[in-house]
Amino acid sequence: MRTIFMGSPEFAVPSLEILVANNYDIIAVYTQPDRPAGRGQTLTLSPVKQAALKYGITVLQPEKVKTVEEIGRLATLKPDVIVIAAYGRILPKEILELPPLGCICLHPSLLPRHRGASPVQAAILAGDRFAGASIMKVAEKVDSGPVLTRAQIPITAQDTAGTLTEKLALTGANLLLDALIHRARGELTMQPQDNALVTYSPLVAKEKGRIDWQQPAEKIWRQVRAFQPAPGAFTQWQGKRLEIMQGFPLPWTGNEAAGTAVDLRHLTDNAAFGVVTGEGVLGVCYLKLEGRRAASARDFLNGQRNFIGMVLNSQ
Repeated sequence: MRTIFMGSPEFAVPSLEILVANNYDIIAVYTQPDRPAGRGQTLTLSPVKQAALKYGITVLQPEKVKTVEEIGRLATLKPDVIVIAAYGRILPKEILELPPLGCICLHPSLLPRHRGASPVQAAILAGDRFAGASIMKVAEKVDSGPVLTRAQIPITAQDTAGTLTEKLALTGANLLLDALIHRARGELTMQPQDNALVTYSPLVAKEKGRIDWQQPAEKIWRQVRAFQPAPGAFTQWQGKRLEIMQGFPLPWTGNEAAGTAVDLRHLTDNAAFGVVTGEGVLGVCYLKLEGRRAASARDFLNGQRNFIGMVLNSQ
């Protein structure tokens, strides 16, 4: 099966590797162009490009795929199937119609729930009990194509967007391989998505990480997990950004104002302090003050002895 693989981030690497391990004829890998990254703005290869080069696969990195030239180059490759996992580009109709077996995409959600750019974060924010992976045939409208198969995994209380994405990358890779095998044999029936069940997950902006302490602790806890490792859930203290990296919700009977830091060392070993919310308190385990390294809440208090009683704000 002549296969073109399209993907860019670490999430897509297990899917590429499982195709290589199962002797798929990968004639080319499409990935995002190298981009400057880090403090030094060093030109950085995408994780998928790094993996492809390791296996000696031809790598193509067009800035645009909707040009006549790029569509023509794809046509000359004569793929039987195009496999997509977080490529980061919308393919035109001319490309979607090229391969006989279609363009098959791995999406990290239980479609039609959480279509869009941030399905893993959306699942945690919504308090979903399960996340999942879906294999669909790509249609012109984003994430709207018929689904070939799905698989779900539980979302644990410890899961962040980072850990859940790693789990879904592995689940999705195995699901993708199984779908391709059965698709080639004509053993899978494509199921249209139910439009009545569609929800959307837009790209997460940094500002969405700003914590509103008037919200319930449960909701803020999900926000912390959903935005870890990026863009981070944060508040303000003394004019500096204070990122909450790990915590958990607790009941609270005090009458302090929302945003007030309270001592929890007498209640739990896991969180040295908490922040009062609109309902309950968010126990804080790890955090990072702007300009400093991440620290446990206990170590943070040791260096900020007047912190308890302070009011954090959302401005």
